[in-house]
Amino acid sequence: MTVRSLQHIALAVPDPAVGKKFYTDFGLEGRDDGRRVVMRCHGRDQDQVVLVEGGKKRMHHICFGAGAEALAALKTRLENNVTRLLDAPKEAPGDGIWFRDPDELLVNVRVAEPAPWLPAAEWKINNPGHLNRNGVPGHPRRDMPVRPRRLGHTLRFTPSMEKQVDFYTRVVGMRLSDRSQDIVAFLRSGEGGSDHHVLGFIKSDRPGYHHASFEVANVDELGLGACRLIDKGYRNGWGFGRHVIGSNFFHYIRDPWGSLVEYFCDIDYIPGDMDWKPTNYAPEDSLYVWGPNVPDDFGLNFED
Repeated sequence: MTVRSLQHIALAVPDPAVGKKFYTDFGLEGRDDGRRVVMRCHGRDQDQVVLVEGGKKRMHHICFGAGAEALAALKTRLENNVTRLLDAPKEAPGDGIWFRDPDELLVNVRVAEPAPWLPAAEWKINNPGHLNRNGVPGHPRRDMPVRPRRLGHTLRFTPSMEKQVDFYTRVVGMRLSDRSQDIVAFLRSGEGGSDHHVLGFIKSDRPGYHHASFEVANVDELGLGACRLIDKGYRNGWGFGRHVIGSNFFHYIRDPWGSLVEYFCDIDYIPGDMDWKPTNYAPEDSLYVWGPNVPDDFGLNFED
């Protein structure tokens, strides 16, 4: 009995209106909800990013979905682990159970299923021996909309890699997919099939928020989205490239407070009944197989 979906992340930021503008430029759709801003993906009836006002940027909480029986079992495991259950914060009310992980991040697990997201047309490419696109130009229109389909995963800085992996696997019930030494570790949903990861950790001297990642239809949307954001004056983060762990194509952009947001496509999927054996990758495979050199600030934690 375990969590089955990543529902949303919440960020405390100095000015939610600035965050709303950034995520709108990124391709999400926002609405004001009292003093909060809620961002969703086009065509998906599920909050993806919640922005609340705070003195400085930090991750406010992370929300997972689970079945009713799984939620009850999780509550028992938390109590056995002597993890204190908390009331929902007044600035981000919600049902389910609330608690803090070993790095003191606020976590919410509620009875919820992942909402359907818009499918994309099959991405047909021609490669040697496979002419999948005939008589039709393959390039996208310059004005093609870039609309992320869903929040796929989020990555956290941690000084306590082993404690975090143990807590989220043993207590929360997620599964370790793969890792690279003490550099990064990636976890997936423990119920049914799952993307290679919905939650990850990267080594740091203190906790913090690294990035959130959103799925787009194909490499063209990924490239166009990143180029448009850079043209609007946002700072390039890292990309275009391809990861080893998870295999997804990526491009990262810096948000107004220095954190990263990622466009991704073509991530590995692990069936629920598969006996997947986690690999402990060498350090050179921890972040990418090809792409620009990793920027010096990619692994820097800017949070106090």
